[in-house]
Amino acid sequence: MAKFSINNVKVDAIYSCVPKHRLQTADYSLFTPAESMLFEKTTGIKERRVASDELTCSDLCFKAAENLLSDLKINRVDIEVLIFVSQSPDYFLPATAVTLQERLGLNRNCMAFDINLGCSGYVYGLSVIASLMKNGLRKGLLLAGDKSTISTSFNDKSTYPLFGDAGTATLLSFEEKSEPMFFDLHSDGSGKDAIMIEYGHSRFPYNTFIDEEKEYEPGIKRSRNHLALDGMKVFNFALKEVAKSIDECLQFAQNEKESVDFFVLHQANKLINDSVRKKMKLSEDKFPMSIDNFGNTSSASIPLTICTSLKKQIENKELTLLLSGFGVGLSWANVLLKMGPIPVKCIDYD
Repeated sequence: MAKFSINNVKVDAIYSCVPKHRLQTADYSLFTPAESMLFEKTTGIKERRVASDELTCSDLCFKAAENLLSDLKINRVDIEVLIFVSQSPDYFLPATAVTLQERLGLNRNCMAFDINLGCSGYVYGLSVIASLMKNGLRKGLLLAGDKSTISTSFNDKSTYPLFGDAGTATLLSFEEKSEPMFFDLHSDGSGKDAIMIEYGHSRFPYNTFIDEEKEYEPGIKRSRNHLALDGMKVFNFALKEVAKSIDECLQFAQNEKESVDFFVLHQANKLINDSVRKKMKLSEDKFPMSIDNFGNTSSASIPLTICTSLKKQIENKELTLLLSGFGVGLSWANVLLKMGPIPVKCIDYD
């Protein structure tokens, strides 16, 4: 099992950026009023933020990072690593992280690379950047987010109303004797088809198929370059694995669940998170939520939740947090860490 701890690295700030445009669940024309009410009750999604055609995930991450660096007056020469975690990069190549290194005015000695992960990506990204920094790299930027709305079909009621767009920037620094981070990471590729965009990359390139939508069942119509989601398979996976792996992470860190101030779960679905919480026999106030206002924002959901739902708490005191990401892959990841007091902010992209 991939369990390990990392010392000497701490989180200094988290900024997030979301598109200004809002879509209400109640306004989705393919839902009947009854369907809309049921969807909102089970998923928790009342509205979400949707990027315009010309706005990319890297634009959202750039604005979050640029504001963070400017507000905190960070010397950009000190940024020695930049990692971009996303499944909606700007280009097939080059890596989006390299373009962001240039846009942000970072030194050419800054290493920059992408990680292609979604729902678990923020925790995986933290593990990678902290592993690189623990031996003395001064500062690092973890940029995580997705423009998931470009990959959903309007005619697919199982995916279109679920996803929102967001980008985030997390600043980390090397600090000797800082509190350790305890990681627990997993993957199971046998469940890869539970959340998949089948066509459009090397296995099935764009020029080898005709992009036509097919009706799979009433209300679910999409092409093979749209996101396909098996909601029941994902729900069963989350119910089986997430609470168990959180307990394992706590045991590895020799901590009790009662010592954790907040459990910040990936915002996939309110029903999933409530089920995990009930399985763990914990109170609702320990599980902050942002899905109601932003939808499922993939790798951005954990830092976005911290910026919006925990802003007052984390800006004023140190918190013990358990972050848990799970989904596409299938992959799931947990980290127990201390964070705060730190500045956090959520910015609208005008």
